[in-house]
Formats: sequence, structure tokens, C-alpha cells
Amino acid sequence: MRIELTRFRVQAGKEEKVQEWMDFLKTNMEAVKETLEPEEMYVETIFSEELEGVTYLYWYSVQGEPGQEQKVTESPHWLDQKHVEYWRQCIDPSYPPHDLTPMVHMLPDRVLAAMRPLG
Repeated sequence: MRIELTRFRVQAGKEEKVQEWMDFLKTNMEAVKETLEPEEMYVETIFSEELEGVTYLYWYSVQGEPGQEQKVTESPHWLDQKHVEYWRQCIDPSYPPHDLTPMVHMLPDRVLAAMRPLG
């Protein structure tokens, strides 16, 4: 299992497009859930923050082991394709993603046991 928290900078002027993107995900939550299992994505949460006039998005995720999941960029699912389209429109490619370092992970055994791939 891997746990990640990564910060991405939003391109200037794309804040409304980001809100449209988040609304798209919320509106299509059943389709979002369909995409999570093939990606071995157990928890995915998107946070936003504005610092000194710049908007950042933070992705928090609890996922299966690296290399086992289907990559969202390779997914044939219509929702993933639209998600990647929004990503390319909104995330600043000139600003490298910043991974925060996990210091401690606390999770009850019963929850950990439930976070296993199907099959």
C-alpha cells in the first residue's frame, strides 16, 4: 500500500475551470467509483489552497502497490478521459509536483484488511 499527498499548481486564470472540474467529479460520483477499483485507488481526496494569489490542488490517496494499478492516463473509461482533459487544461506543467513526506500512518487492522485488491 502506498500513501501519497502531492501538491500541484493551477495555471493562472484556470480557477473557474478547476471548479468546473471538481463539479464534474462530484456530479459523476458513480462513474468515479467505477474507475477506482481498476486503479487500486482505495481513497482519493482533492484539496485546494490559495497562497499569495496562486491556487494549488493537493491529491491525497491511499493506493495499491506501485505498478499494479491501471494508470488513469491509459484508462479507456470516459470519465478518466475527461478527468485527464481537465488536468491538462488546469495543472501548470512548468511547476513540478511536490510530494509531501508521510511521517506516520495510522489505520485500524480491520480497515487495512478491507483495502485489498479484489480477486
